[in-house]
Amino acid sequence: MFAVRSVASKSYLSLIKHRALSVGLLHSSGNCYGAKVAVVLSGCGVYDGTEIHEASAILVHLSRGGADTQMYAPNIFQMHVIDHSKGQPAEKESRNVLSESARIARGNIADLAQLNASNHDAVIFPGGFGAAKNLSTFAVDGKDCKVNHDVDRVLKDFHKAGKPIGLCCISPVLAAKVLPGVEVTVGHEEEEGGKWPYAGTAQAITALGAKHCVKEVHVDQKNKVVTSPAFMCETKLHLIFDGIGAMVKEVLRLSGK
Repeated sequence: MFAVRSVASKSYLSLIKHRALSVGLLHSSGNCYGAKVAVVLSGCGVYDGTEIHEASAILVHLSRGGADTQMYAPNIFQMHVIDHSKGQPAEKESRNVLSESARIARGNIADLAQLNASNHDAVIFPGGFGAAKNLSTFAVDGKDCKVNHDVDRVLKDFHKAGKPIGLCCISPVLAAKVLPGVEVTVGHEEEEGGKWPYAGTAQAITALGAKHCVKEVHVDQKNKVVTSPAFMCETKLHLIFDGIGAMVKEVLRLSGK
């Protein structure tokens, strides 16, 4: 009886070991055969670059959707550097947007000048004040803002190619400036007691000639532009994560991959 139990135990342990190895190999060598998506960053940190939680959420949802992701950022200096512990500019300090963005990308990043729409199925822009300070001058000039020339080129090239564009938080202003008549959302148009502290952005979007839609996620089917408010709203992190997930899902759907 002992011999039978011993053999059975060895067989069970062998099966468990085989399954563990299989799972390990699957995790370490899994390949992506889905959409090739470019993600454009604007630095590292909400007040002077990319909002890190938004970038992470986008990357997680792209990974879960089987996408092959490549990150890009412009090789330029930031508008300024913010001490995030104080919320104030750091005097006599300057940082490069590409170098700072590499922190989020774990070093796997390329100059935005190298981004070619023909090599990707979609492009996504996280938010953070970097979109309004480094990718454009919206933070200073509002509706009269200028957009970084490579950002302008990328948006126009993807749009012309009929490839989807995803934007969240403040970054929809980039599409509003570059793509006339585009439909986007930054959430609500009223502050609602502080829940939507940046609601005034909706009026600026309208002034840019775009259409603002009061929605949690909006899909402009004609222009293949998908937007989500993310941190434009004062809410719980998991709700922002879920909203970004819905945006990413729609971008991947529109990519046809």
